[in-house]
Amino acid sequence: MLKDRLYTTAPKSFARRSAQTALWHITHAMLRWMAPMLSFTAEEAFPVFAPGASFSIFAETFWHIESGDSALIAKWDRVHAIREAANKAIEEVRKAGGVGSSLQAELTIAANAEDRALLASLGDDLKFITITSAVQVVEGDELVVTVTPSTSPKCERCWHWRADVGADAAHPTICGRCTSNLFGTGEVRAIA
Repeated sequence: MLKDRLYTTAPKSFARRSAQTALWHITHAMLRWMAPMLSFTAEEAFPVFAPGASFSIFAETFWHIESGDSALIAKWDRVHAIREAANKAIEEVRKAGGVGSSLQAELTIAANAEDRALLASLGDDLKFITITSAVQVVEGDELVVTVTPSTSPKCERCWHWRADVGADAAHPTICGRCTSNLFGTGEVRAIA
């Protein structure tokens, strides 16, 4: 999920910098956790992530990572379950030859009121969470994911299938989102 924002957003954008910060914290935690089992690897990697450190990783304590509250964890557990259902539906269409990758897929997610509210809270970032080019959420009694191959052209930079590919004559092979990220103010990402 982070790959898109790391590769396609502007280098100094908030979305890209926050992803890098999260990865930095995760890497520091992982180095400390793996040090007892992979001591040489952790010792060699540590100076890369702690430049100028004149000490060993074995002089470090475990990295402190704040835990989320139970409501936040429950929210993302449900988002993960919905994403798994979407991945399963995409894989069935992929096996049948309907799409080549998840980015070629456009989803329609029918969901009950509670799940619709949850998905609505993610806004336009839902497509990044499902790793698809478009997602529409509609009313339904139970969770049903419908996959449709996109009819839009593929952006050669971000690989999303979007109707605005070629909208800028100066850049006919990329989408409006990439044009904005490269030459404009950049897209605003809140969740993913």
